[in-house]
Amino acid sequence: MRARLTLLVAATTVLVLLAFLVPVALLVRQVAADRALSRADDVVQTIVPLVGDQEALRLAVTVQPVPVTVFLPDGSVLGAPSATTPAVRLAVRRGQALTVDTSAGQELVVPVVSAAGTAVVRTVVSDEELTRGVRRAWLVLFALGVALVLLGLFVADRLARALIAPISELSIVSHRLASGDLTARAGVSGPGELREVAGALNQLAGRIQDLLAAERERVADLSHRLRTPLTALRLEAESLRDPSESARVSAAADGVARAVTAVIQQARRSSEPASCDAVAVVADRAAFWAVLAEDTGRSMTQSLPPGPLPVAVGADELAAALDALLENVFAHTQDGTAFAVSLTAVAGGGAVLEVADDGPGFAASSASRGASAGGSTGLGLDIARQVAAVFEVKTSASGGALVRLEIP
Repeated sequence: MRARLTLLVAATTVLVLLAFLVPVALLVRQVAADRALSRADDVVQTIVPLVGDQEALRLAVTVQPVPVTVFLPDGSVLGAPSATTPAVRLAVRRGQALTVDTSAGQELVVPVVSAAGTAVVRTVVSDEELTRGVRRAWLVLFALGVALVLLGLFVADRLARALIAPISELSIVSHRLASGDLTARAGVSGPGELREVAGALNQLAGRIQDLLAAERERVADLSHRLRTPLTALRLEAESLRDPSESARVSAAADGVARAVTAVIQQARRSSEPASCDAVAVVADRAAFWAVLAEDTGRSMTQSLPPGPLPVAVGADELAAALDALLENVFAHTQDGTAFAVSLTAVAGGGAVLEVADDGPGFAASSASRGASAGGSTGLGLDIARQVAAVFEVKTSASGGALVRLEIP
């Protein structure tokens, strides 16, 4: 936009200068020609009164700044040698002064009628005299035009920068807001329309921040309310007579409590982007599920990169996503069905997490949000989908299900 504004001003300036300088240049040339002809006419007018006095005439034609030729009635010629030209003969016949264009320049002839006959005073103004000073004037005009164009470009660039800077700031702030930085605010500067847009964008950002804060508080409040029934559940578990049954129920209650705590922490988390080591999280959750896989006779294969792999997702969210995918494997495939967990790094940052199994695969509708073919809530895939920039459900090499998450 800045370049277009500058180009527009440059084109406008050039057109205005052409409309002004071209007529001025032509006028300069015409003035120079008129000045040369006027000077020659003055010389001729000083010679005309002396035509009757040959001695004075002979002396006068030799001291003039321009070559002057006098054709006398008796056929003699005084001054600069010259043949009788058609203009001279025409002036004798008509008895009128003439200015004629010739190859040498402008020929000026003035007849002088006397009792002895008609004499003709002739002079020639060369092309060099007609255009003397024109080239220098044109160069000055050209330099002036170039200077004005450069000045116009400089002023246009300053104005364009002053106009573009607030727009660029608005773009940067909008991208920051889109990436989750709700503290970003635009400076209220520039033209009135841009100031109004910046103010509206700041109000929108503040409104979004307030809504998110209210939502976090509501989620946190709801999570706190869940602690009361969880406490009652623990008490009920402790009152069970069967120790194994009591331990199983207590473990389930502890799992729900951990999930509630994670929800509270996530609800109260600041707007700063989360991050974690994907290798550590996936290895930890894979080790947890490996025990259950062994109990159900399932073969579990895991492929992890050797070093740390940072991703822009919180550890709790990534662990919950992997747990949801593995829970689907255990819930929707027969015991003994093999599955694999793989994590690979992506060039430029991020990772790809894949969970594949040898089961029957997903139904066509299972990839939809909230859909389930197994009678569940269908939220398992939604939990995994929330941490992924790209979420894909495919068919594994063995014909089973393959869920692929591209994590930023």
